[in-house]
Amino acid sequence: MEGALIVLAVFFGIAILLALILVGIYNGLVRLRNQVDNAWSQIDVQLKRRHDLIPNLVETAKGYMKHERGTFEAITEARSKAMGAKTVAEASQAEGQLADALSKFMLVVENYPDLKANQNFLALQEELTSTENKIAFARQNYNDQVLFFNNKTQMFPSNIVAGMFGFTKRDFFEVENAAEREVPKVSFS
Repeated sequence: MEGALIVLAVFFGIAILLALILVGIYNGLVRLRNQVDNAWSQIDVQLKRRHDLIPNLVETAKGYMKHERGTFEAITEARSKAMGAKTVAEASQAEGQLADALSKFMLVVENYPDLKANQNFLALQEELTSTENKIAFARQNYNDQVLFFNNKTQMFPSNIVAGMFGFTKRDFFEVENAAEREVPKVSFS
């Protein structure tokens, strides 16, 4: 009888230990999922800021650039797509197109010295540059959080718990614009 009680106590001890491990893994996965969601919301805040700055930049430029209707339409269309993106993959692609449209816009601005000297335009351009830097930082943080989460959901033994409770792999926020991947050319001539 005493041996049976010892076996029963060991069995319950192991069961409690396994339950605690399961709870710990589950809570770790929840924490990582929430960190990924928080990191995405930080990107979303900066993207919203960028989306809000673009119309002001375009309106400021319109007075100087009367013959650049196609450029303005491309930015407006790209901004609409970016604001309507629902998934990380859609946002990544749409933001790449928006960055491309903004890049082309800035190239056209070079042809308008009066616009480049306008204080409102310069302030908006500086705000946009600052926002682009914040987006890059937030994107890097998001991708780091996704890496931690994906590792946890794919590595043993947490992959078993992840599968049981529906934790799935998250997408990285990747650069879709090939021009952004290129090394910038510097020339002092």
